[in-house]
Amino acid sequence: MRLSSVGELADRLVAQAGGRRRFVAAIAGAPGSGKSTMAAELCKEIGARGVKCAVVPMDGFHYDDAVLGEKGLSSRKGAPETFDFAGLRTLLCRLREESGEVAIPVFDRSMELSRAAAATVDGDTRIVLVEGNYLLLDEEPWRELAGVFDASCYLDVPRPELERRLLERWRGHGRAEDDARRWVATNDLPNADRVIAHCRRPDIIL
Repeated sequence: MRLSSVGELADRLVAQAGGRRRFVAAIAGAPGSGKSTMAAELCKEIGARGVKCAVVPMDGFHYDDAVLGEKGLSSRKGAPETFDFAGLRTLLCRLREESGEVAIPVFDRSMELSRAAAATVDGDTRIVLVEGNYLLLDEEPWRELAGVFDASCYLDVPRPELERRLLERWRGHGRAEDDARRWVATNDLPNADRVIAHCRRPDIIL
């Protein structure tokens, strides 16, 4: 199903959640697709409909730079193998099964590292929006997440627009033009192509 607005998506998720204690939805898309921005807006829209909502970013499970160095993955930061998949899966299961407050890690881009227990999801939160690049990736071990989500949404953004946004992102973080272009060409866009080429079919496309 293809929807054209965040408001439509909010209506659909609230309706699907019904009277469930906890409803977990994946918000997936390539790097630069606007997942974080859209998830925050969607959370507000759901809250405006009288349903308590929270956003859980997958980026909190980035391996630390020191770990990436040990694994020889420093040049691939942001690729699927640079995330703690098992930790993410465990958290998602806790969010589904536990009735109390659950602490979540948050990636701090100003320091380029994840902060453990930097935010919490309250026990009375009805809808949890999990946002990340690889939530619908049809590769092992990521396809194991298929049974964790009650709904899935994919942000469909043309590749040239992804490239424009990614370059703008790194310029905003202070990277020199040549460095920004090199990183986007050798890391971000290959990751984007991997998401686009190997995405499980979502319930909703926005």
